[in-house]
Amino acid sequence: MLKHLRNTAAALLTLSAAPELADCTAAAHIVQPGETVFTIAEGYYGQLEQWSLIFYSNPGKLTNPLEIPAGTQLTIPCPTDGSAFVADATPLQVEDAEMKLVTGSNYAPFTDRAWPGQGMITELVNAAMEETPDPVTFSIAWEDDWAKHFPALNDKEFDMGFPWAKPDCAATPDNERCVNYHFSEPIVELLQLLFVVNGSGMTFESDEDIIGKTLCRPAGYFTFDLDAPDRLWLTNGLIRLETPATPADCFDLLVRGQVDAVALNEFTGWTTLSEMGLRSAVAPLANPLGVQGLHVIISKRHWRGTTHLYRINAGLAQLKESARYDEIVSRHLGVFWDRVN
Repeated sequence: MLKHLRNTAAALLTLSAAPELADCTAAAHIVQPGETVFTIAEGYYGQLEQWSLIFYSNPGKLTNPLEIPAGTQLTIPCPTDGSAFVADATPLQVEDAEMKLVTGSNYAPFTDRAWPGQGMITELVNAAMEETPDPVTFSIAWEDDWAKHFPALNDKEFDMGFPWAKPDCAATPDNERCVNYHFSEPIVELLQLLFVVNGSGMTFESDEDIIGKTLCRPAGYFTFDLDAPDRLWLTNGLIRLETPATPADCFDLLVRGQVDAVALNEFTGWTTLSEMGLRSAVAPLANPLGVQGLHVIISKRHWRGTTHLYRINAGLAQLKESARYDEIVSRHLGVFWDRVN
């Protein structure tokens, strides 16, 4: 059984290239006892690294890539060549639009003006707006100071914003985001991972393994997963959390031995490791810290909140039923892994 994603890093360098997929069509796979998303990816693609294609093409089905119930039906998408990326057209996105959305850059591969298609989630939102049974024209504004998004939404300068993480509002109804905003269904769901120094001996088999540890997550990033009602790691002082300015600062603390692990989503973690040249020294533990969705949000003060939220959710549901959702996700993952590697 694979215990750590870091154990796969060396293997990825020696695996044979993926088979020719020019004529590939998405497949349905019934999970067999003992299979993991890693073994399934190796069987279909010839590369363990491509496991994220399967994970992100099966939203809600893979809360833990190592423990998939036998009998689960998974969609196995076709890998795509990141260098041949072509973004979807956006015929409903216009300047003077009925619905105004806001997002920010510097969050690749999800939202970034320099990323192909301006990011995976930007493309998925565009597609959902087209797939909805009641489409309207829309615009997307870019505000890279994310702290300005909430006031702008509250003042209805924009109708909706994306992508934002949602707390467990049933368990923590007093959370500021829960009090003030409606959330769409998740556009994508991200694995939150613990990145550690190879050979450090750090493990994460259960929450008890984290008690007394020092984690790092940059300032401004959400922490409600660390302080969920069944954890309360921060409230009860069970861990210490360092919050420097950037993900790179967190990894610098990690390699200097000042924190035990960096808690980030898979994409931000791998991107930062690649940029810092640390992929041979640092890797994530296999057990995820959690799964966190990214959503479209709208202020509860907005008089058309219910209508706009229905429009997004209906379009997203239709999109996920089609092949287009998997195609968009696969294209962006292809670009991501090409750049990281």
